[in-house]
Amino acid sequence: MMKNKADEEDYWNSSKFKAFTFDDEDDEFSRLKESKRAVNSIRPLVDEDDDEEEVEKVSWSGEPVGSISWSVNETAASNQRTDREPAFPKINTDTTSISKSHSGYSLSALFKGKTRGGNFQLVSDTLSDSSVRLYAPELRKPKSEYKDYVSDWSPEETVQRMQQGKAVSLEKFRSLQDKLLLLDYAVSAHDGNVITAVLIYLKRTLSKEVLFRELTDRQTALRHFIHYLTESKDQRLLLELLRALGRTEDMALLQYKEHLGIADENKRRDFLKSCLSLPFSPEDSVHVEDHYTLLERQIIIEATDGHAERGGKQEIFQKFPRKASILNMPLITTLYYCCFYHYTESEGTYSSPLNIRQTFKLSEKQFFVTALAARAKLKAWPDVDALFTSRNWLGFTRKKSPLSFQRVVDVLHKNSAPTQVLQDYVALVDDAELRITLAQKHKCHDIVINTYRDLKDRQQLLGYRAKMARGSAEERKINELLNNSQIRWKN
Repeated sequence: MMKNKADEEDYWNSSKFKAFTFDDEDDEFSRLKESKRAVNSIRPLVDEDDDEEEVEKVSWSGEPVGSISWSVNETAASNQRTDREPAFPKINTDTTSISKSHSGYSLSALFKGKTRGGNFQLVSDTLSDSSVRLYAPELRKPKSEYKDYVSDWSPEETVQRMQQGKAVSLEKFRSLQDKLLLLDYAVSAHDGNVITAVLIYLKRTLSKEVLFRELTDRQTALRHFIHYLTESKDQRLLLELLRALGRTEDMALLQYKEHLGIADENKRRDFLKSCLSLPFSPEDSVHVEDHYTLLERQIIIEATDGHAERGGKQEIFQKFPRKASILNMPLITTLYYCCFYHYTESEGTYSSPLNIRQTFKLSEKQFFVTALAARAKLKAWPDVDALFTSRNWLGFTRKKSPLSFQRVVDVLHKNSAPTQVLQDYVALVDDAELRITLAQKHKCHDIVINTYRDLKDRQQLLGYRAKMARGSAEERKINELLNNSQIRWKN
């Protein structure tokens, strides 16, 4: 008797024998049958907690879980997932079509990762893991969420997304027109980070000639690019850009700035000498030349003074040892050093303060303030006094200062000048009230008394006498002035 097709399938599905096949044992159909037998052999599932009701065990397709049709449907569904829109599967609630005896899964087990009857293995992991947890199949994201990465955004939309911090790819902008549109929209957005990001992409994908040419007409982008190259220390490309733009002065200053990275003073001096031929502006050219001349002079002074200090030939180096090297110091610091250690040298020497003043064209005030501070530090009061002495064309001498005498008094006081020295300069302050204030502050009593006498202020003299010690020279001087009948007091 011939069996129909359905009976034949039931026979092969239920028989302990299997049909002969020329394929290997690991073919897909064999694995599906092995899956069925593995699922059917699972021990009865243990009931859930007492407070939970029994949950019907269903598959996503409504077929009995573990059956051949279920396995085939699941395999076919997995192959078609990439071609269809992901959607949450419908659950068939028709319990009459579900065979509990053939199902080893429950919804609670799928979502909680639990199994009934202890640990068991999935068919695909039978040989590797004995405690695999079961989860519900992961739902794929809608295709709309992948638009951020795969959609064909326009340059304007790309810039907007960059401003929002979203991931974008600039690689798809291949034509020069698209790249320039991207840059123009970035500049219009007034977002420095976006402009810099686009410029980095253009720097990588365009030739230098094309990039420099296009940036010439886009000054905002050009400024950003120059700043980026400066911060990233890409000196070579920055020099090429400035040269292409015809900005020779900026190019020269950029090259001159490289001296900061040269530690050896002789190599730095040689580098500065090579910079003298660069196309600086007239003002900058003078500064670079002065820098070179100053460093050359500092090298000579440092070598000479170092030898003298080690040999102990000059007393000033023994009394006031040098605390630091003069190399690479500013001009005013160098002048202070020479006023401190070489004040009396003739103008023909490199270390002479007068030679430095003449060479570098220092103003009278710059020289005066520096020399005053250096000589006051050494307590060389005769040299301080000589700074203020000047002669007129008639031969008369008088004290003259390019600095206010109030400032002079402050400098002398900071260097612990004695009262006798201070009062000579407090007396030269023009304003009477300020002179009295400074005299009282520095205890120059004679200046206060003489100023009140000149102002013919008897009451102020009486008040100041009360502050003096009884029997002191100041008190006696005030009494003599008060008893002088020739003075016409105002009060």
